[in-house]
Amino acid sequence: MPDRSRAALAAGIGLLVAGGIAFAQSMAPINSLPNPYRSVENWGTLPAGRAWGSTSAVAIDIDGASVWVAERCGESRPPSRVDPTQPFGCDGSKLDPVLKFDPSGKLLRSFGAGLLLFPHGIHVDRDGSVWVVDGLGRNGKGHQVWKFSADGKVLMTLGKAGAPGSGNDEFNAPSAVVTAPNGDIFVADGHGGNTNARIVKFDRTGKFIKTWGQKGTGPGDLDIPHAIAMDSRGRLFVGDRQNNRIQIFDQDGTFIDQWAQFSRPSGVYIDAKDVIYVADSESESVAKNHDGWKRGIRIGSAKDGSVTAFIPDPVDKTTGTSAAEGVAADAAGNIYGAEVGPKRMMKYVRN
Repeated sequence: MPDRSRAALAAGIGLLVAGGIAFAQSMAPINSLPNPYRSVENWGTLPAGRAWGSTSAVAIDIDGASVWVAERCGESRPPSRVDPTQPFGCDGSKLDPVLKFDPSGKLLRSFGAGLLLFPHGIHVDRDGSVWVVDGLGRNGKGHQVWKFSADGKVLMTLGKAGAPGSGNDEFNAPSAVVTAPNGDIFVADGHGGNTNARIVKFDRTGKFIKTWGQKGTGPGDLDIPHAIAMDSRGRLFVGDRQNNRIQIFDQDGTFIDQWAQFSRPSGVYIDAKDVIYVADSESESVAKNHDGWKRGIRIGSAKDGSVTAFIPDPVDKTTGTSAAEGVAADAAGNIYGAEVGPKRMMKYVRN
């Protein structure tokens, strides 16, 4: 592990406090790292007359190059911030929220109009199927996970449409999904407030297997499980955002470890070489419990937890969500950031 990461880790990881954990509040912020990338702003060309809305969902196709994005139909506002009688997200929109681009940003395909309400997470499995998490609910839509074929055919849905809950066949503000090599499905369920705080596991057919996690700060507890990814060993990396940490579990929910060195995780992506990319969209803005940490994308190793590079948010001062919330990297090492606040996609290319 590089010395610059080791010192910060030694300062803060593993402090047990009355059954909970002192994480980034006790760890020296890791901000001073190389940035070996140049940015391609406003990547992704939409059809004439269509503007980007908020997006937190980006994934790489099985070809290793094409990019999938789930976008909120030109909108961004959750229902708590608007008149409940007015549309939000894709409510009432005729636009396709699921978009496929080539590496240059040319739109190749789109689908999903009328099906999704508030796309929040996206994942492409080993068969090329596209999974989309619909994170909020209204008017008989949302609080679901959708599985699509690459051409937009609906293959499976999980959860009860528009009906939040904590049962085995229900979600309450799900955030992200990932699948295992054997097809098992893992859903990060909950987005703060009175929603859930758990991981839900299903088999490849959608049959419920188990759930784990509860709201809290201790090992295995969760508070806004905002992202989920899997490394080459099959370990699950959960972006436990409100607790400013990544938690690592095996596929049965056994707690393995927790990392605070990647800052406040809104998005987590692990590539085939176990390079981990973690997006922080809230530190020193929305977050009130993470002073000193800078927003941006931290890059390192899922094998040993070292942090080796940092792409900072170019916006220094803000009170809202900024920088990437969702993150993915293609086979060539190009990074894609899905931004909620600025309502755009960014591409980062190695210098």
